[in-house]
Amino acid sequence: MENKITSITLQNFTTESGVFYASLNLSFQVFGLALHTAPIVLVNHALTGNSQVVGDNGWWNDLIGANKTIDTNKYTILAFNVPGNGFDDVIIENYSDFTTRDIARIFIEVIRFLKIERLYAIIGGSVGGGIAWELVALEPTITQKLIPIATDWKSTDWLIANCFLQEQILKNSSKPIEDARIHAMLCYRTPESFTAKFQRTTNEELAIFNVESWLSHHGKKLQKRFQISSYKMMNQLLKTIDITRNSDSFKEITSRIEADIHIIGINSDLFFTANENKATYEELKKYKNNVTYQEIVSIHGHDAFLIEYKQLHNLLQDIF
Repeated sequence: MENKITSITLQNFTTESGVFYASLNLSFQVFGLALHTAPIVLVNHALTGNSQVVGDNGWWNDLIGANKTIDTNKYTILAFNVPGNGFDDVIIENYSDFTTRDIARIFIEVIRFLKIERLYAIIGGSVGGGIAWELVALEPTITQKLIPIATDWKSTDWLIANCFLQEQILKNSSKPIEDARIHAMLCYRTPESFTAKFQRTTNEELAIFNVESWLSHHGKKLQKRFQISSYKMMNQLLKTIDITRNSDSFKEITSRIEADIHIIGINSDLFFTANENKATYEELKKYKNNVTYQEIVSIHGHDAFLIEYKQLHNLLQDIF
């Protein structure tokens, strides 16, 4: 069930912006049933995630595993490391060479290399869901089901603005990862979430507010396990989600997608807002009959897709 990390080297890759890479490394893990013995679910990780979706330190253990929502006794789980995420010790310094679409192109090359003709589902939250949108835009028959969670097919101005601030912090701060993480946590949660959690309480020992010590703790924790080049890379991808960039119209692209599309939004998401998700759904519904929109109801904002497992289970159980 647990799998070691497998690496593949791609030769001669040119990014959308025209930058040539003689070789690029892509690593992945497989969980559950062996490849080509069961329906395959591709799981795309979010900003600080990686291919370790289940098992020790698995970031989606609550959703994926034996007898869980996505049952590893029934499915093959495939999870790539986004190139440059650092989990496989490979870093990419020139992060601005890449867009989310480039990552989708790299994933497609490896899916072909693994002789996978069609996936059962592609599921991903946040930037992982953005990569999922880019995958089906490039390869409309690649999967039977597309499940983008807490994400959208494009980065909005609001999201781009937050990514811009993140990049400024990463470039200019004396404690870049810690400070960028502190700012990001404000986007991932909501005012209501903080109120419920902290109630304006203080940490007597440190003579600071508990919300401050919590943010500081999250900053330090990420700093220990994440590299600045990885953060810059993932932030760049978050900023460049757009299935229509230098391409056809939204309608032309999505009309070709064969997959059932199951959009899952979060009512309190400040990052990828529910309104944007609903607008995407309303647009798709005009010419597609295999699209659904469902919502996680939570005070916790964007991070609710990593918190509200019971709701996520209820929304996904019929698909899996």
